[in-house]
Amino acid sequence: MDDTCPETPATSDATSPLVAVPGQPSQGDETPAPGPAQAAEKPPSGNREETTAPEAAGARLLSELRRKIAHFVILPSDHALDAVTLWVAATHLQTAWQHAPRLAITGPVKRCGKSRLLDVVTETVHAPLITVNASPAAIFRSITDDEPPTLLVDEADTIFGTAKVAERNEDPRGLLNAGHQRNRPTLRVTGPNHEVATFPTFAMAALAGIGDLPDTIMDRSVVIRIRRRAGAEKVASFRTARDTPTLRHVRERLTAWLRPLKAAAMNREPVMPVEDRAADTWEPLVIVADLAGGGWPEAARTACRAMSAHEAGQDEDGGLKVRILTDIRRVFADEGDPAIMRTSRIIEALKADSEAPWAEHGPHGLSPRGLQLLLKDYGISSANHRFPGGAQAKGFALTQFVDPWNRYCPPLPEAPADSRD
Repeated sequence: MDDTCPETPATSDATSPLVAVPGQPSQGDETPAPGPAQAAEKPPSGNREETTAPEAAGARLLSELRRKIAHFVILPSDHALDAVTLWVAATHLQTAWQHAPRLAITGPVKRCGKSRLLDVVTETVHAPLITVNASPAAIFRSITDDEPPTLLVDEADTIFGTAKVAERNEDPRGLLNAGHQRNRPTLRVTGPNHEVATFPTFAMAALAGIGDLPDTIMDRSVVIRIRRRAGAEKVASFRTARDTPTLRHVRERLTAWLRPLKAAAMNREPVMPVEDRAADTWEPLVIVADLAGGGWPEAARTACRAMSAHEAGQDEDGGLKVRILTDIRRVFADEGDPAIMRTSRIIEALKADSEAPWAEHGPHGLSPRGLQLLLKDYGISSANHRFPGGAQAKGFALTQFVDPWNRYCPPLPEAPADSRD
C-alpha cells in the first residue's frame, strides 16, 4: 500500500559517501547534498556532530539516517524526526533494553505518508518482521529471547479500528502490551500432548494506521502524528530497487556501531526529563543519543519532553479525568477555596467555561452522575453536607481533592515576584 501524496522526482543518493564506524576504516565524513525534503531541515539542537572520536562516528551516522528519513517523508516536527531516528537506531540494541518502545505512526486520514515512513523504517531497523495479517501464533513463534526481531504492522486500524474488531484481536493487543517489558512471556498449549509452552513476547514494534491505536498501546509508544503534505512540501519518490540498498547499508553500519556498545548501554541509567511509563518508553532512545554524543543527547531529551507532554492528555478518557480535576481546582480557587461546595455549583461553574468540554459532555452537558463517574477512580464521591443557612445538599469537600490534585494535576504557576522586594 502506498498512502503518500503525489511526489516529485528525485535522484538516488546511493552514491553518498560512507560514514565512519568505530572499528572500520574511515571513508570520509561528508554527507550528500540535501534532497527535496532536506533543503529546509535545521537540526533543533545545533550541530549534532560536534564531538570527538569515537562518538563522532555515531553522531554522524545518526545525522545521516535523519537526513535519509527526511528525504522520503515529511514529519510533523524536528522532534518527531529526531524520535524516529533514535527509535530506528535503538532497535539494533534490543537485547540491552529493559523496555521495548513501540513506534505508533498515526494519521487522521489516508495518504499522509504512514506507509512510506514504515517503508523507510523497515529497511533500516534490526531484523524487520512484517506482520500484516499474521496470526498471533506465528508472531509468538517468531520472537526469540536472544535475537528478537522488530515487528512492523501496517494498516493497524484494520486490527484495532473499532471496538468490535479490536475485541476479536485481543491476542495481538495482549502481545504488544506484554512485549513492551522484558520477562512477560505468553503461555500456550501446544502439540498432541497439550503441553504448556512458554513464548517470549519482548520485541520492539512499529505500527502505522489511521486514527489512534488502543490506549494501552499508545501509552507504550513514541507517537508520531503524521500529517498530509502541504502543497509546498516536497519529498523524494521511493523506489525499492533503487533506494533499499542504500538504506540497508545504513542498517549495517548502525549494527556495526551499536553492537559493541551493548554492555555500555545496559549499564546506563540516563537522567530522564519524564517519569514512569514515558521514561521507560523513551529511555532506549535517550541512551542511544548519549552514546552518539554531539547535539543528540540534548535533542533526544527535548523531543522526549515535548512529545510526552503533547501525548499526556490525548486519550479522551484519561485526558478528561485529569482535566476535570484541574478544572475543579480552578473552581474552588475562584470561590476562595471554601471547605465545601455544592455539586450543583461546581457543575454550573464547569459548564460556564466556554473553552472547556463540560457544556457538551453528555446530551445536556455535564450531569451530577457524569461528574461522579469521572471522579470515581480517584475515590472521590459526593455526600450530604450542611451549608450556611442550615440547608442540606449534595456536595464535595475541599480535602477530598487535595491529594489527587498533588498527584495528577500540573503544578500551579508560581506567583510573580513582588517588584517592591
